Amino acid sequence: MYTVFSTFDVPDGKSDEVINIYKNCSRSVDNAPGFVDFLLLQNDKRSGELTVQLIFETKEDYLNWVRSTDFKRIHDLEKKYPDQELAAVIPKVTQYKVVAK
Repeated sequence: MYTVFSTFDVPDGKSDEVINIYKNCSRSVDNAPGFVDFLLLQNDKRSGELTVQLIFETKEDYLNWVRSTDFKRIHDLEKKYPDQELAAVIPKVTQYKVVAK
């Protein structure tokens, strides 16, 4: 398996807005070949720090998702989000091969 974490800090007071965006999004990633799971994590001590975790069967499955038109469409929409403070948020992305479970 392969997992990817995208961690980002949202501006003060906007965590709930971002959480609701993720709760209500289309989740087209669910249909990507090799997709296993999606989690949105909130730091227990710093509520403005959120992390998206995606799990895929293989690194190749993840890379195919990143190259897909759905991925590009979603991320283009994020750049055009009306709240420019949120649109400017840039995540730190880390990728891991699962070596034990």
